[in-house]
Amino acid sequence: MWAQTTFKERADCLGRLRNLIIEEMDAIAGGLTSVTGKTPVEAVMTEIIPTVENLRYLEKNAAKFLSPEKRPTPFSYRHSSSHVERHPWGWVLILSPWNFPFQLSLVPMATALAAGNAVVLKPSELSTEVGKMIVSLFYRAGFPKEVVALAPGDGLVGQRLIDAKPDLIFLTGGTETGKKVMAAAAAHLIPVILELGGKDPMIVFDDAPFDRAVEAAVYGAFANAGQVCVSVERLYVQEGLRRLRGRAGGADQRLRVGQSMDDDMGPLTNPRQADIVNRHIDDALSKGARLATARWSKGPLLSPVVMTQTNHAMAVMTEETFGPVLPVMSFRTEEEAVALANDSRFGLNASVWTRDLDRGRRVAARLAVGNCAVNDVLKNIGNPHLPFGGIKHSGFGRSHGPEGLRAFTYEKSVMVNQGTARRELNWFPYSRAVYENLRVYLHMSFLKKPLLAKLKGLWGFMRAFRQSQKKEGPHGH
Repeated sequence: MWAQTTFKERADCLGRLRNLIIEEMDAIAGGLTSVTGKTPVEAVMTEIIPTVENLRYLEKNAAKFLSPEKRPTPFSYRHSSSHVERHPWGWVLILSPWNFPFQLSLVPMATALAAGNAVVLKPSELSTEVGKMIVSLFYRAGFPKEVVALAPGDGLVGQRLIDAKPDLIFLTGGTETGKKVMAAAAAHLIPVILELGGKDPMIVFDDAPFDRAVEAAVYGAFANAGQVCVSVERLYVQEGLRRLRGRAGGADQRLRVGQSMDDDMGPLTNPRQADIVNRHIDDALSKGARLATARWSKGPLLSPVVMTQTNHAMAVMTEETFGPVLPVMSFRTEEEAVALANDSRFGLNASVWTRDLDRGRRVAARLAVGNCAVNDVLKNIGNPHLPFGGIKHSGFGRSHGPEGLRAFTYEKSVMVNQGTARRELNWFPYSRAVYENLRVYLHMSFLKKPLLAKLKGLWGFMRAFRQSQKKEGPHGH
């Protein structure tokens, strides 16, 4: 069985998988462009590179973070040793999205397999062909067919898979989908890891590196046409830096929209997403927002849109847009910036922009999110050493890092008693002598007093105990 394989055997399979992906980079990127509309450069940059980084991390670290771990044992259990074992759950259901169908399918699958589980992948119905490609890569890398399976289909297929009672469910998707999956899993008490949506703020202070912040805002908002869970969906600019809004407003002139090797921003993968994007823009315009860019659409291609004079009464500032829209809002003070950023039901990612790194760290620590960057955007999800995940309506549980590896296992606590005595101190029979001994133990081990005071107290206890023994007699009567 796969769970009985060694970490080296699993790492060897992961290494072959990593090599296959790199060798077939062109075919994989072409398939992703065909299915999702990503530009070829974006397919490699955001799907293939993070995937092979994670595979290498798993190869090197699975044994380190999943092997038995020795733990201390209290003095009162002095004949025992303690350790924690980590065991695979069994079979894991991976429910993956359409926006990054390669990375966000393959990485959790590989992590589950590195931990000794079997996996079933249910990709989005919009990216079935990518799912087929992924499963083929696993087989060709040497993973047994009985531990990797594909289950294509719509939400009804997902429901049937949950009713089949997997041992763990890992979902990357929208918040509403997360609620449905969690409710279905609750009927069977199946644990879930949910990586859900975001409404990520970018806070730019007056002293931020100006040109870098402009470039980051444009990239953070419009990479993959804004279809990234960690996209910059709210831009807060300190009042003294108003010119940044004007520079960001030139995004429609700077970005090349299309699907060629030389284009920057591709189309929407899911045509239905255009309805949400347009609804958010129209709602904001009806409430006083202004367009800082042109607005057009050509089939699934949408122009990058920057909006000014926005506020939190607008859906574009409070609901996940998941499209190429960047709303901009001003703030005056650090306190106001933190309050605005935290005024959201989401809590996935954020970024803080300032040359004062002490302030950057201070503000980052106050933001109610699972991930944060200072003077950078989006990269959190690509660092395999850091746990990634959200809080609030952005989900719970973590992927990546030691925490992500361990999430695909359950902990078993083991104590081994090496003593040969007939009985332990806590076993029957009980007596007043046992009670007084416990008093002495607690007094010496846990009472917060100077040592001399402890010794004086113990002397009093011992005198009282001896006197009580004389009065009670040898049988305690």
